[in-house]
Amino acid sequence: MIREAIKENLPVIPIPGPSAIISALVISGLPSDRFTFEGFLSKRRGRKLKKLKALRDETRTMVFYDSPYRVLDTLKDMLDVFGDRKIAFVRELTKKFETVYRGYISEVITELEKNPPRGEIVLVVSGKESNEDV
Repeated sequence: MIREAIKENLPVIPIPGPSAIISALVISGLPSDRFTFEGFLSKRRGRKLKKLKALRDETRTMVFYDSPYRVLDTLKDMLDVFGDRKIAFVRELTKKFETVYRGYISEVITELEKNPPRGEIVLVVSGKESNEDV
C-alpha cells in the first residue's frame, strides 16, 4: 500500500513510535517484511568499508543511522560497495522539517550536495536482489 501511495505522490506519514527505525522503514516504501538494523557505521573509514563489504550480499532491507556531517561520505562509500541501489534518506521524522528523499543512492547524493543535510538521519537501503551479480 505504501509503494502505491508513493507512486501516486500521496503523502505518507508514519505514526511515531519508540524509535525512528520502524517509522523510516515504513515511509521508505522499500520491502519491510525482512530487514536488518545496522545502527551507526564506524567513523573510521576502514572499519566502515569493512562493514559495508560484509553487507554487500545482504538481501534484507538495511537500516542505518548517520550523522549529517558524515552522511555524504557514507553514501559515496555505499555507492562504491553496493552499487546504485534504491534508498530512502529520512531526516527529522515527525518533526517540522521532516524530509524524505527516495530514489537511488546516486540521486540522493546529488540532492544532498545541493541541500546539505542537518538533523537526525536514517538511511534505508534496499538489499541485494537475487538477480544481481555476486
